[in-house]
Amino acid sequence: MPGENLSRDEARERAALLSVDGYDVFLDLRSAVGDGNGEPRTFRSVTTVRFRCAEPGTSSFADLIAPNVTAVSLNGRDLDPGEVFDGARIALEDLAAENELVVDASCAYSRTGEGMHRFVDPEDGEVYLYTQYEPADARRVFANFEQPDLKAPYRFEVRAPEGWTVWSNGAGELTDGVWRFEETKPISTYITCVVAGPYHYVTDSYTRDFEDGTKLEIPLGAMCRKGLAPHFDADDVFLVTKQGLDFFHDHFDYPYPFGKYDQAFVPEYNLGAMENPGLVTFREEYIFRGKVTQASYEARANVILHEMAHMWFGDLVTMVWWDDLWLKESFADFMGTFANVGATRFKDAWITFANRRKAWAYRADQLPSTHPITADIRDLQDAKLNFDGITYAKGASVLKQLVAYVGQDAFLEGARRYFKRNAYGNTRLGDLLSVLAETSGRDMTQWSRSWLQTAGVNTLTPQVLLDTTGGRIAELAVVQEAPEAHPTLRPHRIAVGLYRRTPAGTLERYARVETDVHEPRTVVAELAGAEAPELVLVNDDDLTFCKIRFDETSLDTLRGHLGELADPLARALCWSALWNLTRDGLLPARDFIGLVLRFAGRESDIGVLQMLHAWADTALTHYAAPGWRETGARLLAEGALRELRAAGPGSEHQLAWARFFAAVAAAEPELTLLRELLDGTAGIEGLAVDQELRWAFLEPLAAHGAADESVLAAELARDDTASGKRHQVRCLAARPSAAVKAQAWAQVVEADTLSNALVEATIAGFARPSQRELTAPYAQLYFAAIERVWRERSIQIGMDVVRGLFPAYQDRPETLDATDAWLAAHEDAAPALRRLVLESRDDLARALRAQACDAAASDR
Repeated sequence: MPGENLSRDEARERAALLSVDGYDVFLDLRSAVGDGNGEPRTFRSVTTVRFRCAEPGTSSFADLIAPNVTAVSLNGRDLDPGEVFDGARIALEDLAAENELVVDASCAYSRTGEGMHRFVDPEDGEVYLYTQYEPADARRVFANFEQPDLKAPYRFEVRAPEGWTVWSNGAGELTDGVWRFEETKPISTYITCVVAGPYHYVTDSYTRDFEDGTKLEIPLGAMCRKGLAPHFDADDVFLVTKQGLDFFHDHFDYPYPFGKYDQAFVPEYNLGAMENPGLVTFREEYIFRGKVTQASYEARANVILHEMAHMWFGDLVTMVWWDDLWLKESFADFMGTFANVGATRFKDAWITFANRRKAWAYRADQLPSTHPITADIRDLQDAKLNFDGITYAKGASVLKQLVAYVGQDAFLEGARRYFKRNAYGNTRLGDLLSVLAETSGRDMTQWSRSWLQTAGVNTLTPQVLLDTTGGRIAELAVVQEAPEAHPTLRPHRIAVGLYRRTPAGTLERYARVETDVHEPRTVVAELAGAEAPELVLVNDDDLTFCKIRFDETSLDTLRGHLGELADPLARALCWSALWNLTRDGLLPARDFIGLVLRFAGRESDIGVLQMLHAWADTALTHYAAPGWRETGARLLAEGALRELRAAGPGSEHQLAWARFFAAVAAAEPELTLLRELLDGTAGIEGLAVDQELRWAFLEPLAAHGAADESVLAAELARDDTASGKRHQVRCLAARPSAAVKAQAWAQVVEADTLSNALVEATIAGFARPSQRELTAPYAQLYFAAIERVWRERSIQIGMDVVRGLFPAYQDRPETLDATDAWLAAHEDAAPALRRLVLESRDDLARALRAQACDAAASDR
């Protein structure tokens, strides 16, 4: 990786030695538009840092990753850049009690979404810039002390091309050709931000009157590229923003502290969004160019609220080091859904959380790289990989459990005290636990040890013993298990629901008991004597984080009547449990696909339906026995087309089934229908084939050799936009040709000319489940290349390549052996690289176990 790592020990030593009083940063971005002599590569960055040293006479270092440093001065003394700068650090010797460091450097524009990203819009040639830093890429834009606990106020000045607008964390104005921004509050380096270019910008405002008579006014702004302006529904973004600000002010009792609130939707963004105070950045895919389902709007609202929660959890109060990343991400993930339900039109957001977010967490917590929510982060590479399903979704699930444990009022009062005591400071786990102990009256030590400081997911299974008549429960117990590698049994606050079919044919809950489960076997005494259930749902209402299993009666009920389960959350929990059974090799993939074909058409929650589509596709491509895949593909395509034709004309369910049909289409009749839908010779009542849906139909045609380069070029001419280019690149790489695969491989692995977005698109096209034989030769090439790629490319591109090109579709024992051989021969490889390979190996091993389970089903 370019640049050096920073270890936790180094950061701790530097924080003990230094405290930072402030930064003045000047950026000259006029080079961004180029001068006609090729792509511009660098911009001028001048940083002045004022800081104190607790031990005068000692030495330390500042961080900077830049192609060239022109000048360095420390306390008025000029230093030789060639002697003090090594490409990643500036050595600072003989520090005084009070110091001023000035660094004049040429920093590089980025094509990887890290640092100062530069994007040229193919539609109109306009140039757009934005910064993205987390965890440690501010040093690619200005010299600094790159660690979260060295907070300081910042003053930014930016000279930009004529006609551009520039935004930063504080309010700014253009004077004498320079954009000057108000000094920020003390914040960490990774949440400073600059956005610059000819963005389309919309404004609004938020006003809040407080009980003490004070009034808060927050200027609101939202921006996107000019090419996306016709699609930008800024009114809905502002609506959710205002609802969120009301909600958090109601619950946090701490006024929004960062002045304005801009939200920038930017191109080629690696993340979902980033919580820069006063200037939140989002991936521009949250601006919808075509028709999408309500699940997409709900997801966008959730992200808006997640980032807003960070203004308090993360920006106002920040973790000392990345070990406690959960202190911001788990809370923001929980608060995003909590606020979505409490403040917006998306009242079923907890269903989405149970079905989608927790699926991410379940997978992460069963990988060999699983870790406690409070993780052991040794260095920055560890930190980069720790933005995972455990830190986000498992952490949020555990906080949901905590609310059930201590009560919502005590939880929120704890948050209020936490903000007031630690405003503009840095905290560790103990700081939060202490206020929660105060407000709840509970000892948080054991809860923390069980839930935050251990890894692994528990499994809860009901055991039902009926009385001699068979009509009543004699005893109902919940059995708790833990994996051998992570044997902790935890205290779970759960609800146990009993369900039976009604005369109307629906499956309804008739009894519910909340109980605490902490032993290997817990008897739920309150349910003794209840009518015998047809379905027992442990963790009903989704109070805790666990995998749930079913007794045989319950599983038989779901096989026959899952679609009759009336409560949408209970239904989502059952689908999630069935998917976990499939992933664990306990339910044959063909059985799960059969359940989807039988019951998904009756699913009312559109987000759950789209998740079922994704799971069914994964079950077919990874977990089904190879000999059954062709049959499974035919059944899924037939079922998807049947539901597509049956769905309400123009409905979001129709759109979801259309996209799923395209995803599983493989046989000639299915491909022919896609072609006819594209050229208009066939139609389905109410289905509008907009530009985004056109690309969704073209991708399987390209992958099966039914759309060649000329067809894709014509479609790009029709949609000559940044989005269209990404779609075309993906479709081009998907074509079933050895020459195409060789070109795609070379562009991603051997060359470094593609932007991050086009790397992602090329990888997505290269790896196709229908082209296993075509990509088989690249398994060996993958293992030969990844260490070099990791060493030479940025960490983001390295992650994309190592994850995306792992030979997952070469799902046979020989690939597992090759992976093990690489791991054995590269014990000294970068730990982050080994982690990615280990995770992919685990996914492959899981797939082979699931395939064995599915193959055994063919003998039934």
